[in-house]
Amino acid sequence: MSVPTGRGIVRLGFQMPDFNFGAPVDELFPAIVAQAQAAEKAGFDTLFLTDHFYQRFGPPNGPTLEAYTTLGAIAAVTETIRLSTMVTGNTYRNPALLAKIVTTLDVISRGRAMLGIGAGWFELEHLAYGYEFGTFTDRFTKLDEALQIIAPMFRGQRPSFEGTWYRVANVINEPRMRDDVPIMLGGAGEKKTFALAARHADHLSIGCETDELPRKMAALDQRCAEAGRDRSTLDVSYLAFVVMDESADRAEQLIDDMFAARVGERAKVERVRASMAGKLFVGTPKQVAEQISDRVLVHGVDGLIINMVANGHHPGVLEMAGEALKPLVA
Repeated sequence: MSVPTGRGIVRLGFQMPDFNFGAPVDELFPAIVAQAQAAEKAGFDTLFLTDHFYQRFGPPNGPTLEAYTTLGAIAAVTETIRLSTMVTGNTYRNPALLAKIVTTLDVISRGRAMLGIGAGWFELEHLAYGYEFGTFTDRFTKLDEALQIIAPMFRGQRPSFEGTWYRVANVINEPRMRDDVPIMLGGAGEKKTFALAARHADHLSIGCETDELPRKMAALDQRCAEAGRDRSTLDVSYLAFVVMDESADRAEQLIDDMFAARVGERAKVERVRASMAGKLFVGTPKQVAEQISDRVLVHGVDGLIINMVANGHHPGVLEMAGEALKPLVA
């Protein structure tokens, strides 16, 4: 097995977890472009789009664009920011086709693509679109097999593989910009996800309660040791939900308004917010930076990925976030 090596891939990333900006359809993509360009200008190194067909938070019929079509279009209007998903549902695409899609994005963007991938979890989408959901074990077996096909295709090899779920025969993946398109796994599973990351990935993005991070990092150390890999060669980032405003009171109001709009009832806001408390960072730029430093970076992660669902689409917000957070991960 060829073991990947971490290369400082993601230090400060920006995720759009959905496209519910309140824009009409003809203004939706321009709103996405505006955020992508603002993130690039603000110094974010990677842009992540959601890979879903239904909206995850709030009504499922909320606006949702197919990720890779959208990333290809964003590639044409950006210059430096890396492009990926947070994260691709492995069950939605044949792995050889997925390798081709990501490699094509890499060519279009002149070397800015990254594969973010996970086992898949949204059962409603699988049932509605006719994809087999299967068991938890099935989905991770599929992901393991897929990575054994995708990784060598990224490196310009022509793998043949016969697995339980997937098979390819001397599969060709040309043209390519390079032999080292990064692979990022996303998730918090200490056994399966972390083990696959130790074996196959350049980067791991962990989403969890901040008080769980010490245990997660210790588990990752163990999975790397079991795989015979130096943990320092696997980059790790943390996924944070951020609401930032020059006024701390306004930031608190923004998050409450966002939860109320998504869950539909003010009475549920406190319960929903409480369930997210361990992942939320709310306040002024200085307050958020201090929270992230004290609750996340102290545990030894290498980078940070943030989403700003409540106000990231507002003018000037990403510039404010970049200025506050870049020094933490420089």
